Amino acid sequence: MKITMNQTSSPEKRPVWTWSAREIAAQVRSGQMTATAVIDAHLERINFVNPSVHALTVVFTEQSRALAQEIDRRISQGDSVGALAGVPFSVKENLDLTWSATTDGWSHLSNAVPSTNATVVQRMLDAGAIPIGRGNMPPKGLRWDTDNELFGRTYNPWARDRVAGGSSGGDAVAIATGMVSFGLGNDYGGSLRLPAYAGGVCALRPSAGRVPIGMPPGEPVAMTGQLFAVNGPIARTIDDLDTAFALMNGADGIDPLALTIPHPDHYEGLRAAAVVRNPLGWGVDREVAHAIDQAADALVNAGWEIEDIEPPFLEEAANLWRELSVTELAGLFAPGVLPAPMDTDATAYCVDNASETKLLDSVEAYSNGWGRRYLVAAAWEKFQSRHPVILGPVSARRMPRIGYDLSGPEATTQLWRDHRLLVSVNLLGLPSVALPTGLDADGIPSGVQLIGPRNGEHVALAAARDVFAALGSPAPVDPRQ
Repeated sequence: MKITMNQTSSPEKRPVWTWSAREIAAQVRSGQMTATAVIDAHLERINFVNPSVHALTVVFTEQSRALAQEIDRRISQGDSVGALAGVPFSVKENLDLTWSATTDGWSHLSNAVPSTNATVVQRMLDAGAIPIGRGNMPPKGLRWDTDNELFGRTYNPWARDRVAGGSSGGDAVAIATGMVSFGLGNDYGGSLRLPAYAGGVCALRPSAGRVPIGMPPGEPVAMTGQLFAVNGPIARTIDDLDTAFALMNGADGIDPLALTIPHPDHYEGLRAAAVVRNPLGWGVDREVAHAIDQAADALVNAGWEIEDIEPPFLEEAANLWRELSVTELAGLFAPGVLPAPMDTDATAYCVDNASETKLLDSVEAYSNGWGRRYLVAAAWEKFQSRHPVILGPVSARRMPRIGYDLSGPEATTQLWRDHRLLVSVNLLGLPSVALPTGLDADGIPSGVQLIGPRNGEHVALAAARDVFAALGSPAPVDPRQ
């Protein structure tokens, strides 16, 4: 029996590790709680929980306490502190933080300590948030599961036999178990939203270009990496996602694709949502269908108009994401491309996936693939002028059991089919919020995603906030029960 905490009561009546980022910052900034006490409470929680789930690969005990003490000192002297003062957060293993190696979940990079922080990390530090640990991930993010030969497996705290999702699985589990208030991850093919779905927490995949991706200058970045991959937050509440995104978005003078666009704190536009209950008619689990029904009802009760309608060229979008991404990733495994061998399981998954995918292995085919993407994006742009929000599944299935993705080539195709709406968002560079809708009959989280129009994070967040207000969230879970 899993134990959850009631998050509706005032923070003073709950353990500190159940507080939201906004609650912690308010308590610290007002002097009602010291940043040091917040960090100590979370370090104690980490010591208590992390050994059973292996979500955090490195814990910054001394560094996080030193930052907390500095924040307390500044507050005591009346100095200004950031909007997230004292809030503990995790940093995924592929985001630069000078405190430790940016391993990418790959043994070859175990000593790759960066000289500077990624922009998204630095912006959180500037806001007073405190890195407390690194979140585990699969090697180079190449699986929808979180396991690697360097750090081992991250376990799903709700059901130990099911995957925690990937690739930002360590951060999602750390949030789901109360080890941190929020985490920084990224999303190339659902890598923020899928672990959030698995963990019963929330995630925001921003639009392409809204948050600097943090690639080192001078290194070539493939087209899919430029247009599909984004950095973003994972948290336990929609408000915390909004707060984090408001701080992390905008150009940084480094990423040539990052741009600065105002992020409104509310939405007053057309409140219309398309509901996609069974994408492409390929089937969804009963629990998934129920979650979509719940979320649709919540939108209606909050004043949204809904229509059961599918966005155009959905199958084309899902196919294009797979063809373009696998074509580029397949090149990684050509002789001499990688400086060292990839993990055995990640290699096996990628080989199986490539065997099931039509590779765009000519200049003409590859070029036409990007041309087709433009046509699909134009059709979705028109569709979302009438339906600004699209409600649908994160995955068509519940999270699979450990090892499923390595069970043969056919499994890679089934997972892609399950994630057809998930990956279409990446192809088109759209914003999407994943959020929980409760626990199913087996005590496993279920949830949905709400897709906004291009650069319409505030639209997706507004719809998500209405669903979250109605359905709440599974609070931090004790995975040892």
